[in-house]
Amino acid sequence: MELTPELKSFYCDLHVHIGRTSEGQAVKISGSRELTFAGIAKEAAERKGLEMIGIIDSHSPGVLRDIQRSLESGEMTLAEGGGIAYRGTTIILGAEIEIREPERKECHVLAFMPDVERMIDFSAWMSRHMRNVNLSSQRLYAPARELQDEIYGRGGILIPAHIFTPHKGLYGCAAERMADIFDLDRIAAVELGLSADSEMAGYLTELDNFTFLTNSDAHSLGKLGREYNVMELARPSFAELRLALERKDGRKVSANFGLNPRLGKYHRSYCGGCGSIIDEAYVTSERCQYCGSLKLVRGVFDRILDIADRQTPVVPANRPPYHYQVPLEFIPGLGKAKMNALLQAFGTEMNILHGCGEAEIASVVGVDLASMIVQARSGILELSAGGGGTYGKVVQPGK
Repeated sequence: MELTPELKSFYCDLHVHIGRTSEGQAVKISGSRELTFAGIAKEAAERKGLEMIGIIDSHSPGVLRDIQRSLESGEMTLAEGGGIAYRGTTIILGAEIEIREPERKECHVLAFMPDVERMIDFSAWMSRHMRNVNLSSQRLYAPARELQDEIYGRGGILIPAHIFTPHKGLYGCAAERMADIFDLDRIAAVELGLSADSEMAGYLTELDNFTFLTNSDAHSLGKLGREYNVMELARPSFAELRLALERKDGRKVSANFGLNPRLGKYHRSYCGGCGSIIDEAYVTSERCQYCGSLKLVRGVFDRILDIADRQTPVVPANRPPYHYQVPLEFIPGLGKAKMNALLQAFGTEMNILHGCGEAEIASVVGVDLASMIVQARSGILELSAGGGGTYGKVVQPGK
């Protein structure tokens, strides 16, 4: 009789970019040079405390060479159940892909593969439908449902990325319904993005059965884990991830930790002409209230209300709790020296956020900062709203 494996909680961030290969080749042009495959693994394991990460530029041939070298050197190993293991962290191999269906705008999706061999094969297929497979987030010149065929035919999974953002999110600019583009039976989960939460997504009945993910979309090492998930798994691996997204055999996403949508840089509608955030009373106007420009970009919440098929949001019982959490880097006064002191004392950012009491933190950085950190992880700090490509901010007490 086979015993049911014991499940544990793991911290997971499934959207991390590669800036450069170890050979110096650019992958994500806007990404930091420190975002190498090895650099991400080290940051996740040693500083952040993330136990599963998705590197979504693993399709790039230069990155695949880095992966092969890390395995050949013994620095990393193949994880049981799929993925690459490094010091307690498992790397899931993924690709961010831009698609554009006829008569629609672009949107981004994430594709994850079970192992290196299938990612190599998938990369070779993409190279025949893409102008430069070496770079991140490139346009695929093939129909969306053909992409699903190729992903699922290799045992992979597909997740629409940052679905509500006006910058290449599926609902944000490409479609009012996901079914207009994809076969919903071959969608593993959806990524909310930095300007939306579970309740906001509850305005769309189409999303009721899908698992939600909160990921960082990191373009620098410091941004790893600014949004993340807690998953109940037997071990961090591709096979266990698939079960968690399907909510099978006890595996599941048990919590989403994300920014309050007010901190997201696309939360509010804004003017592309003068950069002003549009006052709520004018969001239905065609022209900017400040400069008269027609270059208005609808913010995430306004867009959701535009396409909603419910009057009030519904959060299904299968939906895990969404915890508002301000990343440590957003906290005023918590500079590099004090952050390093905290890491020296407590090991990882996840331990600071989840394992340490206020008195312990105060003993390292003082009472005021400790209070702000506890408020940050509880999501109760006062915030100013973001918009127009600029993040919201924590409002310092007394200012």
